[in-house]
Amino acid sequence: MAATADQRLEAFCAFFNKPDKSCTKDLYEFYTPDVLFIDPLHRIEGARALERYFATLYENVTACRFDFHERQRSGDQAFATWTMHLTHPRLDGGREIRVSGCSHLTFAADGRVARHQDYFDAGAMLYERLPLLGGAIRLVKRRLDG
Repeated sequence: MAATADQRLEAFCAFFNKPDKSCTKDLYEFYTPDVLFIDPLHRIEGARALERYFATLYENVTACRFDFHERQRSGDQAFATWTMHLTHPRLDGGREIRVSGCSHLTFAADGRVARHQDYFDAGAMLYERLPLLGGAIRLVKRRLDG
Protein backbone atom coordinates (compact mmCIF):
# COMPACT_ATOMS: atom_id res chain seq x y z
CA MET A 1 0.00 0.00 0.00
CA ALA A 2 1.21 3.51 -0.74
CA ALA A 3 2.64 5.61 2.08
CA THR A 4 -0.44 7.83 2.04
CA ALA A 5 -3.61 5.79 2.16
CA ASP A 6 -6.62 6.85 0.12
CA GLN A 7 -9.36 7.71 2.64
CA ARG A 8 -12.32 6.65 0.48
CA LEU A 9 -10.69 3.33 -0.41
CA GLU A 10 -9.81 2.71 3.23
CA ALA A 11 -13.37 3.57 4.32
CA PHE A 12 -14.73 1.19 1.69
CA CYS A 13 -12.45 -1.62 2.92
CA ALA A 14 -13.48 -0.92 6.52
CA PHE A 15 -17.15 -1.21 5.48
CA PHE A 16 -16.45 -4.72 4.13
CA ASN A 17 -14.07 -5.68 6.89
CA LYS A 18 -16.93 -6.84 9.10
CA PRO A 19 -20.15 -7.07 7.10
CA ASP A 20 -23.26 -8.29 8.86
CA LYS A 21 -27.03 -8.12 8.63
CA SER A 22 -27.03 -4.43 9.52
CA CYS A 23 -24.51 -3.35 6.86
CA THR A 24 -27.17 -2.59 4.27
CA LYS A 25 -28.12 0.62 6.09
CA ASP A 26 -24.65 2.02 5.28
CA LEU A 27 -24.54 0.77 1.70
CA TYR A 28 -25.74 4.05 0.16
CA GLU A 29 -22.83 5.89 1.75
CA PHE A 30 -20.40 3.77 -0.30
CA TYR A 31 -22.25 3.02 -3.56
CA THR A 32 -23.88 5.23 -6.17
CA PRO A 33 -27.61 4.62 -6.85
CA ASP A 34 -26.78 3.12 -10.27
CA VAL A 35 -23.85 0.96 -9.11
CA LEU A 36 -22.93 -2.13 -11.13
CA PHE A 37 -21.76 -5.04 -8.94
CA ILE A 38 -20.28 -8.12 -10.61
CA ASP A 39 -18.74 -11.27 -9.20
CA PRO A 40 -18.34 -14.79 -10.61
CA LEU A 41 -21.87 -15.68 -9.45
CA HIS A 42 -23.89 -12.44 -9.85
CA ARG A 43 -24.44 -9.31 -11.89
CA ILE A 44 -26.42 -6.75 -9.92
CA GLU A 45 -27.47 -3.35 -11.20
CA GLY A 46 -28.48 -0.55 -8.84
CA ALA A 47 -28.00 0.10 -5.13
CA ARG A 48 -31.49 -1.11 -4.22
CA ALA A 49 -30.91 -4.48 -5.90
CA LEU A 50 -27.49 -4.67 -4.21
CA GLU A 51 -29.08 -3.91 -0.85
CA ARG A 52 -31.57 -6.78 -1.36
CA TYR A 53 -28.73 -9.09 -2.40
CA PHE A 54 -26.65 -8.29 0.71
CA ALA A 55 -29.68 -8.57 3.00
CA THR A 56 -30.47 -12.05 1.63
CA LEU A 57 -26.83 -13.11 1.68
CA TYR A 58 -26.21 -12.14 5.30
CA GLU A 59 -29.53 -13.57 6.43
CA ASN A 60 -28.18 -17.06 5.63
CA VAL A 61 -24.52 -16.59 6.61
CA THR A 62 -23.26 -17.42 10.09
CA ALA A 63 -20.22 -15.16 9.78
CA CYS A 64 -18.36 -13.27 7.06
CA ARG A 65 -15.40 -10.92 7.19
CA PHE A 66 -12.67 -9.73 4.87
CA ASP A 67 -8.99 -9.25 5.57
CA PHE A 68 -7.73 -6.67 3.08
CA HIS A 69 -4.14 -6.85 1.92
CA GLU A 70 -2.70 -4.75 -0.92
CA ARG A 71 -4.64 -1.67 -1.99
CA GLN A 72 -3.88 0.65 -4.87
CA ARG A 73 -5.73 3.57 -6.35
CA SER A 74 -5.00 5.66 -9.43
CA GLY A 75 -7.55 8.30 -10.35
CA ASP A 76 -11.01 6.79 -10.20
CA GLN A 77 -9.73 3.18 -10.40
CA ALA A 78 -8.75 1.06 -7.40
CA PHE A 79 -7.82 -2.53 -6.65
CA ALA A 80 -7.78 -4.34 -3.34
CA THR A 81 -6.72 -7.92 -2.64
CA TRP A 82 -8.44 -9.73 0.19
CA THR A 83 -9.15 -12.98 1.97
CA MET A 84 -12.78 -13.68 2.74
CA HIS A 85 -13.60 -15.74 5.83
CA LEU A 86 -17.08 -17.21 5.36
CA THR A 87 -19.10 -19.53 7.57
CA HIS A 88 -22.36 -20.85 6.13
CA PRO A 89 -24.35 -23.71 7.67
CA ARG A 90 -24.80 -25.44 4.30
CA LEU A 91 -21.21 -25.15 3.06
CA ASP A 92 -18.36 -27.39 4.15
CA GLY A 93 -20.26 -28.65 7.18
CA GLY A 94 -20.52 -25.16 8.64
CA ARG A 95 -16.74 -24.77 8.92
CA GLU A 96 -15.04 -21.49 8.02
CA ILE A 97 -14.06 -21.20 4.36
CA ARG A 98 -11.19 -18.94 3.29
CA VAL A 99 -11.18 -17.60 -0.25
CA SER A 100 -8.67 -15.18 -1.76
CA GLY A 101 -9.81 -12.56 -4.21
CA CYS A 102 -9.44 -9.11 -5.66
CA SER A 103 -11.88 -6.23 -6.08
CA HIS A 104 -11.71 -3.73 -8.92
CA LEU A 105 -13.51 -0.51 -7.99
CA THR A 106 -14.43 2.50 -10.07
CA PHE A 107 -15.15 5.60 -8.02
CA ALA A 108 -17.63 8.27 -9.11
CA ALA A 109 -16.84 11.98 -8.80
CA ASP A 110 -18.66 12.08 -5.43
CA GLY A 111 -16.28 9.46 -3.97
CA ARG A 112 -18.75 6.59 -3.95
CA VAL A 113 -18.24 3.36 -5.89
CA ALA A 114 -20.02 3.25 -9.27
CA ARG A 115 -18.68 -0.16 -10.35
CA HIS A 116 -17.48 -3.04 -8.17
CA GLN A 117 -16.17 -6.23 -9.71
CA ASP A 118 -14.87 -9.09 -7.58
CA TYR A 119 -12.57 -11.80 -8.88
CA PHE A 120 -12.31 -15.06 -6.97
CA ASP A 121 -12.47 -18.82 -7.47
CA ALA A 122 -16.19 -19.61 -7.23
CA GLY A 123 -15.41 -23.32 -7.16
CA ALA A 124 -13.21 -22.96 -4.08
CA MET A 125 -15.86 -20.88 -2.36
CA LEU A 126 -19.04 -22.67 -3.31
CA TYR A 127 -19.08 -25.59 -5.71
CA GLU A 128 -16.33 -27.62 -4.01
CA ARG A 129 -18.07 -27.16 -0.65
CA LEU A 130 -21.40 -28.69 -1.63
CA PRO A 131 -21.87 -32.31 -0.50
CA LEU A 132 -22.35 -34.12 -3.85
CA LEU A 133 -21.01 -31.63 -6.36
CA GLY A 134 -17.90 -30.88 -4.31
CA GLY A 135 -16.65 -34.46 -4.45
CA ALA A 136 -17.08 -34.59 -8.21
CA ILE A 137 -15.24 -31.30 -8.73
CA ARG A 138 -12.35 -32.35 -6.48
CA LEU A 139 -12.07 -35.63 -8.42
CA VAL A 140 -11.89 -33.78 -11.74
CA LYS A 141 -9.25 -31.39 -10.36
CA ARG A 142 -7.12 -34.28 -9.11
CA ARG A 143 -7.27 -35.93 -12.53
CA LEU A 144 -6.29 -32.68 -14.25
CA ASP A 145 -3.39 -32.18 -11.86
CA GLY A 146 -1.83 -35.48 -12.41
